[in-house]
Amino acid sequence: MEIVVIWFRRDMRLDDHIALSKAITYAKKHEYKLLALYHLDPFFTEMEIDINNEHFFQNLAHFVKEARESQVYVHLLHDDVLRAFQQVMEVYDIKAVFFNEDEVGIGQRRDKQVTDFLEKKGIHVSTWQDTHLHGARDILKADGSHYQVFTPYYQSWRKQEKQPVIKVDKSFFSSEHTICDEPLSQKGNDKLRELIKGCSRKFDQIGSDKAMNTLHQFIQKRLTRYHEKRDIPSVFGTSKLSRFLKTGTISIRTIFHAIYEEALYEDEGREIFIKELAWRDFYHMIYAHYPEMKEKEINSAFQGMKWNEDETLFEAWCKGETGFPLVDAGMRQLNEEGWMHNRLRMVTASFLTKDYLIDWRKGESYFAKKLVDYDEASNIGGFQWAASVGTDAVPYFRIFNPTTQSKRFDPSGELIRKYVPELERVDEKWIHEPSKMPIDEQLKSGCVLGDTYPLPAVDHQERRKKAISLFEEAKQQ
Repeated sequence: MEIVVIWFRRDMRLDDHIALSKAITYAKKHEYKLLALYHLDPFFTEMEIDINNEHFFQNLAHFVKEARESQVYVHLLHDDVLRAFQQVMEVYDIKAVFFNEDEVGIGQRRDKQVTDFLEKKGIHVSTWQDTHLHGARDILKADGSHYQVFTPYYQSWRKQEKQPVIKVDKSFFSSEHTICDEPLSQKGNDKLRELIKGCSRKFDQIGSDKAMNTLHQFIQKRLTRYHEKRDIPSVFGTSKLSRFLKTGTISIRTIFHAIYEEALYEDEGREIFIKELAWRDFYHMIYAHYPEMKEKEINSAFQGMKWNEDETLFEAWCKGETGFPLVDAGMRQLNEEGWMHNRLRMVTASFLTKDYLIDWRKGESYFAKKLVDYDEASNIGGFQWAASVGTDAVPYFRIFNPTTQSKRFDPSGELIRKYVPELERVDEKWIHEPSKMPIDEQLKSGCVLGDTYPLPAVDHQERRKKAISLFEEAKQQ
């Protein structure tokens, strides 16, 4: 039987999906049947399961169920990626494979491997850029080189026309046009059930319906004041759409155009949110041009940094037991929810690299395991920014003071009390610096320092001087 394969990946939806739409058009033109598949990569299924994985696999299970109910039977293939395609080829005559490509990281290497394999077999491969408003090579300088600073990139990005929402012909979803081969998917079905059974927590904010509802709620209730509220961690002022973009349960085009079509009027909140979408494209572009940036600093002057290797301090940071309340609140939010407010991502990353002087790669790797919205390019870019070793990064001598950040962005200590219950009864006077509490205040609040809540292991002002010295030494070398 002659077929066209649509290969789903980080695009778990049936709406506004470029590769799916193109595959249907191709299948209709040539009168081929459509076979949908998802490759369950053993590289990910066999690793230690953490919050990130649990969230992703639950989204996958939801999408597979949703798609099959719409008569798009997504076949789960659990094997080496080339053997997975070989399995399909042993049963069907594959004429073409359509998918939305990865332009960075391990996904890009996999895509090239699969494309080379299929093309050698005489199979037409059709790839599309679907995950960003603009791909890694869409926004370039006049001389063809890439931008390294965000502001001029954004100015060019803003002028470029954005692709419209893609229509998918769902009338093609029927047993007449799509393939359901349950035996082919049996091994993958069993593996996904095993993975879901092993999850320690259940997520309810998954799937395309929840994504669309979250988008509309954001536009109607929070967008107009986004510029005012987005930096206050204790307030629900952000979009919370990043987790849906991670799994592709909503398209970036759908978000962009809804922001314009549904917003009642043009305002600062909308423009600031649009700029955040551009930041996502910017870091993706940077990663594509610096494929080694997950392991190597973009700024070559800092590639020989002598980082602190104190595992006790790193463990304290991971657990949210540093003695700096806002840092601890952020890390505990991450550990409990698999998500952290962006202001706290900057504060905690800066604290790890500038106060503890610990290698940014260790923090980036920890976030990768915990964040349900983990975006490799943005997370690496963010950590290199905070550590002052990346492109367009914060200067190394500008160092976040965790106590000042706490007073500014959580003035009453509302967020701190929520995530650090040891400090729940601490007076507002001491909530940002509990280490300065007199003993009578400690006893009154039930927060005894060094017992109930840890004393800071470092002095910020001393570490600030040491960090600047460390960076200046690296530059000289």
